[in-house]
Amino acid sequence: MSGTSARVYEELLTRVGEANPRPRIEPVRRLAELAGSPQLSYPVIQIAGTNGKTSTSRAIESLLRAHGLRTGLFTSPHLVDFSERFQVDGQPIAEAALADAWDELRLPLELVDAELAEAGHGRITFFEALAVLAFVAFADAPVEVAVIEVGMGGEWDATNIADAQVAVFTPIGLDHTEHLGPDTQAIAHTKSLIMKPGSTAVSAEQDIDALGELADTAANLGIRLYAQGRDFRLVEDRLAVGGRQVDVVGISGHAYDPAFVPLYGQHQAENATLAIAAVEAFFGGERPIPEEVLDEGFGQLTSPGRLQLIGTDPIVYIDAAHNPHGAEALVRAVTESFSFDELAIVTGVLEEKDAHGLLQTLAPIASQVFVTAVDSPRSLPVDELASIAESAIPDTPVEELASLPLALERARSWAGESNTRAVLVVGSVLLAGEALTHSRSEKWGTA
Repeated sequence: MSGTSARVYEELLTRVGEANPRPRIEPVRRLAELAGSPQLSYPVIQIAGTNGKTSTSRAIESLLRAHGLRTGLFTSPHLVDFSERFQVDGQPIAEAALADAWDELRLPLELVDAELAEAGHGRITFFEALAVLAFVAFADAPVEVAVIEVGMGGEWDATNIADAQVAVFTPIGLDHTEHLGPDTQAIAHTKSLIMKPGSTAVSAEQDIDALGELADTAANLGIRLYAQGRDFRLVEDRLAVGGRQVDVVGISGHAYDPAFVPLYGQHQAENATLAIAAVEAFFGGERPIPEEVLDEGFGQLTSPGRLQLIGTDPIVYIDAAHNPHGAEALVRAVTESFSFDELAIVTGVLEEKDAHGLLQTLAPIASQVFVTAVDSPRSLPVDELASIAESAIPDTPVEELASLPLALERARSWAGESNTRAVLVVGSVLLAGEALTHSRSEKWGTA
């Protein structure tokens, strides 16, 4: 991580972390007001959901950039460098711009922290400060549209100080139940509240409870909700060399020519379909995206940490899936797109995650499992994860390794015994980032 972004990141890390959000939004609004309410200076497309948020956000941003707009993109978490979270025109923010935005926030942060302390409340958290930092950086750039990924939930997420022109919902499932509620309906309700009067809402296919909550909120606000399967649809999705080819009918009613999406997995075709609808909605919903813009937008699309190749001799992929829903999409993508005879899973999981559910979902593609620790105080202990793996993936060898570099060395050695073997690192975004950094330092040749 480079000097300036490392310094900003270190200062932010002195605050309460992302895994412990506070269900409040007024202090964030107050912080933004003191910084000049930057979130009001450009239109915002906001993306909430359980899985696929980052890939969908990146696809929306890429399509808007292909239209010739100057874009801002805010996603979380980062894989390697903190500046990845803030993209301006498709590139991580410049060091000087990040430093300037952070300096603008220093005094407002001091004031709001003092006000909160006086009222007996905890000071501004890591993610609250991060979201306002993004809004400030994008106002300074300046951008013509900002694509903002919700951190957790929706209603009280720090990003929700923006009034989204388009509110986008990826598939909603069970995750962060300790913060968001016990079932899909409660979680969908919280997420639905990124809709505001005057918004347009666009949703992926949802289960009936989730869609019902989204529809109720839209009706209460008197706004239009475009739902996949009803108002736009993925007509056909075919495996293609290096990705998918998709046939989509948009909310405009236009049947697009087959478009190539250079990402693996049927879920990426779903994300691309949702992105098309969101961009159509942004431009009013009546006109299709010009075909050459669509081709350029998808042609430049990348999704770091999503079945990303980081080594070729032997083959090593990373994926940021960290819950059963994400793992399910990953298993489908691996099964459809690759023809390895055997696959080693290298995994480390954070303690608040459903490790058993995650590993059980990965069982059909696992020939060998190497468990290790994530480089985080929240990592599940290796011995505990190993016993979960033995239960979740029975009849498959499980080995314990104390660190990711050791696990990668062992897994690559195993995969090197046959050219029909490969390695997949999965279980945590932090683990994927650590593997990517390691592959670069070891010069594996692709990352």
